[in-house]
Amino acid sequence: MRAVFGLVLIVGIALAGGAVMMAKKYIGEYQAELSRERAARQAVVPTVDVYVATRPLKYGESLKEDAVRAVKWPVNAIPEGAFKTLDEIFPANAAGKRFVVRAMEKDEAIMAIKVTAPGEDAGINSRLERGMRAFAIPVDVASGVSGFLRPGDRVDVYWTGSLKGLTANVGDVTKLIEAAVKVIAIDQSANGEIEAGTIARTVTVAVSPEQVAALAQARSSGKLSLSLVGAEDDTIASAIEVNQRSLLGISEIQVAPAKVEEQVCTIRTRRGAEVVELPIPCTN
Repeated sequence: MRAVFGLVLIVGIALAGGAVMMAKKYIGEYQAELSRERAARQAVVPTVDVYVATRPLKYGESLKEDAVRAVKWPVNAIPEGAFKTLDEIFPANAAGKRFVVRAMEKDEAIMAIKVTAPGEDAGINSRLERGMRAFAIPVDVASGVSGFLRPGDRVDVYWTGSLKGLTANVGDVTKLIEAAVKVIAIDQSANGEIEAGTIARTVTVAVSPEQVAALAQARSSGKLSLSLVGAEDDTIASAIEVNQRSLLGISEIQVAPAKVEEQVCTIRTRRGAEVVELPIPCTN
């Protein structure tokens, strides 16, 4: 009986020891997994939303909502001037559009230094409409409307030059070659706030490629002058051409036709010792 009791006691102690070892092993594995999870949590960097470009953006392009999107960005690595909300980029009370002033690649952060403030001008690129080109016209105090031009004004462009070799001699000719073209820059400024009284050396206008060719030809063959169009003037100037004769009211000199002398044909004949000329009808 005592032997049976001893055997049961030994078996019970063995089972209890095994249970304790299994429990200890399980608790150890649990603690190790918990430690790994805590370490993983500590390794995760906190992030916030930052807006980036959805596609490459070019200089002078207007910034639109479909060109930006929010991505998660590490809090400790946010670029200075980055936008964290859509309202920061497109305020509800904005005075106008934002324009890109530094080219950006896809997924590059939108920063304040890379875009204009709402309503601020980015330069002549933003003023050119689709299909239009910028063309510079050299001017002086006389041909540049005495410094009264501002970006956004409209001007008529006149050409003055000589037509020698092309038509009858009428002296220099002045002709309207382009009407109501838009001024987009004065010298190096596209801003409408130009100091009064400044005499420009170059006026840049927005014209079509065909007009560029015409103005380039006119500039190389004569002198260009500008005439300011009124802000509310919606009329289009018709074809205008003035030469020296029409300016002074001199009519074209009529050249009298040369007098045609009557042609007389004769033949010589001898009558005895005398040679005489006898009239005959001309055959040519």
